[in-house]
Amino acid sequence: MRAMEVVKGEPGAVVEVDEARLGADGVLVDVTHSSLNYKDALAVAGRPGVIRADRLIAGIDLVGTRRDTGERVLVNGRGLGETHDGGLAEVARVPAEWLVPVPERFTDAQAAAIGTAGYTAALCVLALDGIGDGPVAVTGASGGVGSIAVAVLARAGREVHAVTGKASAHGEQLRRLGATEIVDRAELEAPGKPLQSERWAGAVDTVGGPFLANLLSGTRYGGTVAACGMAASTELTTSIMPFILRGVTLAGVNSVFTPAAARGAAWALLDRDLDAGLLDEITTTIGLGDAVAAAQRILAGETTGRIVVDVRG
Repeated sequence: MRAMEVVKGEPGAVVEVDEARLGADGVLVDVTHSSLNYKDALAVAGRPGVIRADRLIAGIDLVGTRRDTGERVLVNGRGLGETHDGGLAEVARVPAEWLVPVPERFTDAQAAAIGTAGYTAALCVLALDGIGDGPVAVTGASGGVGSIAVAVLARAGREVHAVTGKASAHGEQLRRLGATEIVDRAELEAPGKPLQSERWAGAVDTVGGPFLANLLSGTRYGGTVAACGMAASTELTTSIMPFILRGVTLAGVNSVFTPAAARGAAWALLDRDLDAGLLDEITTTIGLGDAVAAAQRILAGETTGRIVVDVRG
């Protein structure tokens, strides 16, 4: 079988791998599609911090057919592409309990387009359950997590403020996804006051650093900010004021170790509220051999939306 293998510290390469290398424990899945997330881009480009083995098949997502039953299944996270051979391969072997049925209305390619990014976006939206009326901000709105969060929130009837540094290039697309206001990232990227005017009922933050601090400071009483990324910075400099004076909640979202019940709830939300046509608009499909070049574009900030890898191509 063909696979995108990464040797620690080196860019990935497409190689032929014997299925026997996958071991004997778990269920074989004939993979049709995977995707490129930010983590995948780091791994495939040979950057440190993702691959936890000397040699591993990359890919934190997979979609395909369970070989023993013929059921269409998917896996997001769970250590794929980090501690366990991942989904950028024609075959994968994973524990049966990791498998999630693909919702019937999504094709394999669409399920891969959703992938960890869309599933993480859904977890963030679920974390906002119970917030009051008012707009919801989404940072990194033109990226994978952000764009799907915008679409799902808008479909659920929320007023969405899309925060992006690419407003001139991607504002029209974000409005098609459902954003009602485009916010220039420059408004949030510099440190601000510890308590600002109440602007949002809640927020989905994909970048961290001063963006997260400013979102917390500008969230209305009783609101929630769901944080799932740290592309801007791992540091958070804020005060206790939004939490004590406004009862704001900071909800951290980790998609890798999420229990099965929460995964099911996230995919049920996507099945209900994600417009598959809009998903297709923001998706680019590439072959396995194009993954390294695409990873470099992701890290350079030159991509938007979702990149699906057809591992058979």
